[in-house]
Amino acid sequence: MTKDYYDILGIAKTASADEIKKAYRKLAVKYHPDKNPGDKAAEEKFKEVSRAYEVLSDDKKRKQYDQFGPEVFERTGGQGYGPGAGGFGGGPGGFNGGNFNFSGFSDPRDIFSQVFGSGGGGFSFDDLLGGMRNGRSARRRSSGARKGGDLNFRVEIDLEDAILGADKKIRIPKDETCTACGGSGAEPGSTRKSCPSCGGSGFIVSSQGFFQSQEPCPACHGTGSVILHPCKRCGGRGVMHVDKELQIHIPPGVDEGSKLRVSGQGEPGTGGGPAGNLYIIIGLRPHSVFERKGQDLICELPIPLECAIQGGVVDVPTFSGRTRMKIAPGTQNGTMLRLRGKGVPSLKGGARGDQIVRILVEIPSGLTSEQTKAIASLGLSGANYPKQAEFRAKAAKFLHS
Repeated sequence: MTKDYYDILGIAKTASADEIKKAYRKLAVKYHPDKNPGDKAAEEKFKEVSRAYEVLSDDKKRKQYDQFGPEVFERTGGQGYGPGAGGFGGGPGGFNGGNFNFSGFSDPRDIFSQVFGSGGGGFSFDDLLGGMRNGRSARRRSSGARKGGDLNFRVEIDLEDAILGADKKIRIPKDETCTACGGSGAEPGSTRKSCPSCGGSGFIVSSQGFFQSQEPCPACHGTGSVILHPCKRCGGRGVMHVDKELQIHIPPGVDEGSKLRVSGQGEPGTGGGPAGNLYIIIGLRPHSVFERKGQDLICELPIPLECAIQGGVVDVPTFSGRTRMKIAPGTQNGTMLRLRGKGVPSLKGGARGDQIVRILVEIPSGLTSEQTKAIASLGLSGANYPKQAEFRAKAAKFLHS
């Protein structure tokens, strides 16, 4: 039974995008394979969390999930319904779920025009009927070379790889053309024969009143012929399931959800057609020091109390190495300082983002009695505290009640 994606992430169905992302980051860190080496249960949990986040973080996929449930994403390989993803127009039944209203039409041409339109360079109802009658021509079109389907594969990378770029080796489960039969499905040296169910046309035609319907023959799957002796290596499928190792390049600047195309590494084609494409979907692992916001990076930097009071120079980590930053005297906790051009590069070759440094003024703990007395002797009670003064002014009526 497919698990509910909201339950996997531990969130409510009304969760916001930020809540979804926060829940994912927490679970991704907990179950990441690097932190649980050899733990298959943790690895499977990590995959579940990644799949749930991939769907719920996409507004379009989340709407489909809320309407149809998780099964639709299992059936369609995570793509959901839509053009090229298993549905037609309004939903999985096609034509608004199969509830098309035929009442009020006296001629089937009226129905055809309402569904497909008329004129303006389109094709007519008679053209459709003529095409359905010409089974041999349709079979030739169906049994010709066809391009293989595209594949999607999610790859989790570190923030360093997204900023600096990297070359990665990945293994993907996929179908490859059988090397023994060349994709024909027939044992080498054997032949195929004309399909007895459709007479070699590749289609089964049925009539209902004015209408003729034509569907691919279920016996030969629209090819018009059947295999006498299936290939022993692939069992007659023409393809073999393999775990293929690929070398891919991660360009600097990719982000969560970025898609990288690897041409010709999708599903194998049929009838001599080319293979489809492989699309690598990027997932970013949480980082222990930096947080990414678009092309900017955010880093929290603790500084000692005396540095905040007197000012000084501190070391700041960046992905291009250590950078020294000047701290002005009287710097307040939470002050945001900017390092220009130290952020994330642009995929399209634009300006690089910035690194934002959020100052955290640290109060020392474990002071000795002498240190405490030394602080008291400074007479700081009479010093200028602008934020305290601002707060007291705003809360005056509550403080004097």
